[in-house]
Amino acid sequence: MRMFASLIALAIASPAAAETIAVTHAEAWTMEGDQPVRDATILIEGGKIVSVTAAGDVPAGARVIDARGKPVTPGFVNAATQIGLVEVAGSPDTSDTSSADERNPGYDVSRALNGNSTLVSLARADGITRALIYPAPSRHAPFNGEAAFARLRDGVDILDTANVGVYTVIGGGAWDRLGSRAVQWTALRKALEEARRANAAPPVAEDGKGKKDRRGGPQGGPPGGGRGAGEDPIRGVIAGDIPLAIQTQRESDIRQAAALANDFGIHVIVVGGTEAWRAADVLAAAKVAVILDPQVNLPFNFDQLGARQDNAALLAKAGVRVAVGQAGGPIHANYNAGMGLREGAGIAVANGLPYVEALRAVTVNPLAIWGRGGGTLVVGADADLVVWDGDPLEPSTNAVSVIVEGRETGIRSRQDQLAERYKDAR
Repeated sequence: MRMFASLIALAIASPAAAETIAVTHAEAWTMEGDQPVRDATILIEGGKIVSVTAAGDVPAGARVIDARGKPVTPGFVNAATQIGLVEVAGSPDTSDTSSADERNPGYDVSRALNGNSTLVSLARADGITRALIYPAPSRHAPFNGEAAFARLRDGVDILDTANVGVYTVIGGGAWDRLGSRAVQWTALRKALEEARRANAAPPVAEDGKGKKDRRGGPQGGPPGGGRGAGEDPIRGVIAGDIPLAIQTQRESDIRQAAALANDFGIHVIVVGGTEAWRAADVLAAAKVAVILDPQVNLPFNFDQLGARQDNAALLAKAGVRVAVGQAGGPIHANYNAGMGLREGAGIAVANGLPYVEALRAVTVNPLAIWGRGGGTLVVGADADLVVWDGDPLEPSTNAVSVIVEGRETGIRSRQDQLAERYKDAR
């Protein structure tokens, strides 16, 4: 009896196994080529894609989702948002976007992610299956904290990967207490120089209990001097373990970001990048990717005087890897993180970005830019995909089925529930 009870408890505690699903008659955008696979059968088992075959067979017992000839894409990825950290910006008890801690240069956003947020379910209903969640400015300019990836599965636990990058802001009046942005760049360079020296320093003995490095991390950390327990995140940037994201808009600052990548040999991401098109060749040479909002067509401040909606097209043509994030402005970037992303990618296409490159900007590229992987519909890939009822880059299109980690998720948002509740109200 006791063993039987234990087995029941184990069954309750264990997640349900992912079922076998066959998505049939799909226009499958695998992201491996520039054209979709027509009339494809996408077979999913164990949370992975096991085949994508034109007119493929459906195995016995598989649950069938008929795409009816409509597009099926990898799950969309928002490359910069704060869903899961904020519910109502004006209500402090629902906002976990920033740090007021005077002792530490930022924080790890992963500890505050809330999968029950209505913004999460809304983004998932719009075809978002993963998102990069970034911190707002802390009290230690120019550092915000550490970003994390969220996986928009059902349930409260949406953390995919923590500590995927260090997030900073330069310019735009973000750090009035530092004054000139020259001071901001100097502070950032100083931190990188200190981290480089710390990574190169030999370990020193401490109180006979073993050896610790000069910054408190244990000896024998990650190969190449990467992050270990107790080490500063910036050391991971210097070691090449994680990227440094710099949210900045002005051309002169964007060129400084490229110079930083060259001088320290680190992985730098420009977020925002309104005037990045003016430095496209420099960014391409330094292998600096740009996460941008293609909807920006007017300057929000003096750093954005060079705003133009073909920014993404010009950057991609120059060889810069581009992704879409912070789409729709300061409000819609969170409250419509899915719709804003899709509209932004569509606007980029309308302004010269090839269609397949726009799809890559919301699937493959965000993951690659942040040092992850995936975002494709190929054998062995994670089964994160969306069945659409039309062109996913058209605002009128809806996601009819969203699959995350091989499981079909709920796509009824709070807006849907409210609409159903009050549809007959007089």
